[in-house]
Amino acid sequence: IQKRWRGYYVRKYTHNYYALKKYLEAVSVNNEIVRKELNEYAEMKEKEEKRKELEKKQKEKDHQARKMHYLLSTEQIAGVYNSPFRKSPDPMELLLRKSKPLSHRKKPAQSPRTWALCDPSHSAGSLTFPAAEPLPPIVTQKPQGPFRDPIEVLQQRYKPLEPTLRVAAPINSLEKAREEIKREEWRNRIHDNEFLPFSSYHKNEKYDPSIHRSGKYGQETYGIKHFREVQPKKWITDK
Repeated sequence: IQKRWRGYYVRKYTHNYYALKKYLEAVSVNNEIVRKELNEYAEMKEKEEKRKELEKKQKEKDHQARKMHYLLSTEQIAGVYNSPFRKSPDPMELLLRKSKPLSHRKKPAQSPRTWALCDPSHSAGSLTFPAAEPLPPIVTQKPQGPFRDPIEVLQQRYKPLEPTLRVAAPINSLEKAREEIKREEWRNRIHDNEFLPFSSYHKNEKYDPSIHRSGKYGQETYGIKHFREVQPKKWITDK
């Protein structure tokens, strides 16, 4: 009796055959609708991809035509794509006629570098690296282990630069020293008397004879009175 009652109750209230059949029919109809929408969406995506591909190819072809605009035919000479042996010009020739040549790109002006690692004009003591962002503070408490004191580490980190003489001196120091010596010699000349031959500047000046012409032994006659050595003792006659 229990078996018969259980079967009747389940068929009557739990597993309704007609409700299940109706549900399965609704599911099949819904599946058909979803499948149809998915097919339409796939076709739409495929068409869109084809359209994008065609646009991309067309853009590449236009860019190529602008790039090869110099191959366009002229009134005197036929172009590469306009052979006289063809009945009609190549489609590329028509595209070249419609397109414009590419313009030359102007390079952006580079701003001159105003920074330098160190300036040779400054003294050796003032040479420092460019200021960088400060590092995070070190913990004042000394960590456990064989580590140095944080104050000593900070002093080493922020100590000023001490460059060598080779780094501190400029590359052209020798040329600068030679120029300075030349300027020093020009400033400290022996005399600054200007020679003016065509003016009346030297009229009132007194002539200073040389040492050889104004000695205590008298002037030499050679070069003033005669210009040849004279030896009367070797003369044969007085004439």
